[in-house]
Amino acid sequence: KENSLNLPDDFKEQAAQINAVLKKVTGGLNVKKYEEKKTVQFKKQAFDVDFKPLWDKIKYKTWYKVEFDPEKLIEACAREIHSNLLGGSAKFKYTKATTMIEQSGINIVDEQISTYSYTARDFQLPDIVTYLQEQTNLTRRSIVEILKRCGRLEAFKMNPQKFIEQAVTIIKNQMRLFIVDGIKYEKIGDDEFYAQELFEDQELIGYLNKNMLAVSKSIYDHVIYDSDVEESFAQELEKNTEVKVYAKLPNWFKIDTPLGSYNPDWAVLVEKDGTQKLYFVVETKGSMFSDALRPTEKAKIECGKEHFKALGDGAQFIKANSYDSFQDQVMA
Repeated sequence: KENSLNLPDDFKEQAAQINAVLKKVTGGLNVKKYEEKKTVQFKKQAFDVDFKPLWDKIKYKTWYKVEFDPEKLIEACAREIHSNLLGGSAKFKYTKATTMIEQSGINIVDEQISTYSYTARDFQLPDIVTYLQEQTNLTRRSIVEILKRCGRLEAFKMNPQKFIEQAVTIIKNQMRLFIVDGIKYEKIGDDEFYAQELFEDQELIGYLNKNMLAVSKSIYDHVIYDSDVEESFAQELEKNTEVKVYAKLPNWFKIDTPLGSYNPDWAVLVEKDGTQKLYFVVETKGSMFSDALRPTEKAKIECGKEHFKALGDGAQFIKANSYDSFQDQVMA
């Protein structure tokens, strides 16, 4: 980076070529300075005195069941495929490239790309019912009904692969929505929970001025953040006089969902007027209320909300895209 490469005398004549190769190989690496690396320290006293009442409300595990009407799912999938599946004939891409072999490697100096549509239908159609059944775990009857009602089988004949790929995506998206609408969580019992010793056992490592922030109100001496939104949120928690204690929840704190495990962002204890204690679990994402949030992530967050509702012990789940958004809901 600073042209400070030291080489033996025998290789100094090739310094320029060696430097070029090294820059090419390491150009995409984000190398962090070793002295910025820091281990986060757990503050046991802050946990025992201030955080434990909040932890005792959110530490319990749950199990879930999903109930939905299969007929409504079939209708929704057929409707979405009819409206949103993009058709079109199969296409072939032809790429022609001229390459040069140099000391630094193989370089492409000229590339030409041509695309051709394939309109003939002389190929054998794949077993779409079996494939969709394997990818979605729906019954054959449900798959057949979706295909019959969607009114887009002509698109399947023109480009089977494209149709199948999009149909799988659409059906899975609809299944996520139905899962969220039909999921029910129940607390397993008073003996199934995450032990507080896990906070002490797991080592957290971050990099100063890269992804960690020195703090005083957390149960750790630093917060390791994953985004600018999380960094800003932690800074505002530190400033607010009503925030008594908080924690960026570790990655071992997971909630089971049908779509994979979900790890909430924050646990926050707010004390209003010096007496009233309010307990919150907060999910912070800049894209929380926009279409940019992936459907699977959005569904997991909704499952998390149902999990904490099932615990029913006074901890409120809040979705926020900024600290102001969190504050508005706390004050509501």
